[in-house]
Amino acid sequence: MTRMKKILAIHTGGTISMSQNESGEVVPNSDNPIAQNQTILNGQVDLITDELFNLPSPHITPEIMLQLKNRIEQAERDGIDGVVITHGTDTLEETAYFLDLTLPNTIPIVITGAMRSSNEIGSDGLYNFRSAIATAADDESRDKGVLVVMNDEIHTARYVTKTHTTNVATFRTPTFGPIGIVSNQEARYFQELIRQTTCQVDHVVDHVYLIKAYAGMTGELFDFLPAETNGVVIEGLGAGNLPPQTLAAIQRLLDRNVPIVLVSRCYNGVAQDIYDYEGGGVGLKKMGVILCQGLNGQKARIKLLVGLSGGLAGESLTQFVNNAIS
Repeated sequence: MTRMKKILAIHTGGTISMSQNESGEVVPNSDNPIAQNQTILNGQVDLITDELFNLPSPHITPEIMLQLKNRIEQAERDGIDGVVITHGTDTLEETAYFLDLTLPNTIPIVITGAMRSSNEIGSDGLYNFRSAIATAADDESRDKGVLVVMNDEIHTARYVTKTHTTNVATFRTPTFGPIGIVSNQEARYFQELIRQTTCQVDHVVDHVYLIKAYAGMTGELFDFLPAETNGVVIEGLGAGNLPPQTLAAIQRLLDRNVPIVLVSRCYNGVAQDIYDYEGGGVGLKKMGVILCQGLNGQKARIKLLVGLSGGLAGESLTQFVNNAIS
């Protein structure tokens, strides 16, 4: 007889735990409406519930992500078979990627949320929660890194991103697509990541910033950064370029040994050292800017933050951040 899987459900808040009030505004509840819902499982798993937080996702910080990481590590030591995290969608991809970078690739860890609150018509929270539990309980979900399950699709934490403010099909993986689907409450996989690189952290650094480039940009925003700045990620133009008026300020940061990471602000593609003109990727790389391939700005910031928190610097930090498949 197959042993019933023991799944830990960690609730952190977000729309999945909220309801509409009489005015139609979505507000937090004192009690999570799905936290104690066992009827959706039909006795298929042993579900353990931990209402760790009750926070809208804009309230999530790297320090809270670290607490989640520590809670999951404790659960692994206690013999849990898989973890499901419910989370607000605004910063879900950042929490997912933080955990993907800081936890060993072993038991299934699945993050889910909702785009409609619990009492709205067509609420997707309970359905996504059930799909996430089914995915976490599936043996095929092991060794695949942290997964995001929404709207019957299984995405990797590394590449998934929120693409629509309200649509239930908001989570997408540009360029690569989902690695699997949830069908008839079973996880079915069609792709997988090549490998995973992790970095052990016991604290998180602060003052790591994300700045988006635009036409006519000057160096003012960079010069306004505080003296305690530990790192900067820039969403650059096109394939990885910046207006030439930014270069002097960027050089001043580099002279202070502040690591600067460049990604593209484009929805698809990677930052590369292709263009050799003033402000082009070729010159930026020669200056010492790290070109990060395959990540969006918010993910690159999480990766830089994790690397710095893990004590990486110099060439080891560059390799960690710049690796397109880690």
